[in-house]
Amino acid sequence: MKLLITTLLLMCFIIGSAQAVMPDEVLKDTSLEARARVLSKELRCMVCQNQSIDDSEAQLARDLRVLVRERLVAGDTNGEVLDYVEQRYGAFVLFRPRLNLQTIALWASPVLVIGFGMALIWRRKVAPGSAAFAALTLDEEARIETLLETKNFNNS
Repeated sequence: MKLLITTLLLMCFIIGSAQAVMPDEVLKDTSLEARARVLSKELRCMVCQNQSIDDSEAQLARDLRVLVRERLVAGDTNGEVLDYVEQRYGAFVLFRPRLNLQTIALWASPVLVIGFGMALIWRRKVAPGSAAFAALTLDEEARIETLLETKNFNNS
């Protein structure tokens, strides 16, 4: 039994993620291919959404892998390729979106919401001297006296 568990654990560590890049997509220039693989890991498959285009077997991911390689062969830098793909498919295609007004708003919104909630709680907090601690009316004082006398009478 131990041998079976050990074998299964070793297989989990040995087996890497499946690469979806087809042999016909691979560039002959190894330096360009290495750049293409780096870029492919930074681009999200729009069909799978949680896989890079390097790992996805979807047709759109294949088209994006081919597009990346075409742009590299045409002489684009890595930044130009990412700019081109982002312009064509939107910022969602990037696993690491660039810092801009939208991403700042996205990351800052939880802090702002929590801060706003804490300000509301602090503002509504009942403090001495507020309306909740106003002096009792004569009727309220009389009612309290009556209740206290009744309670003392019952406890005797």
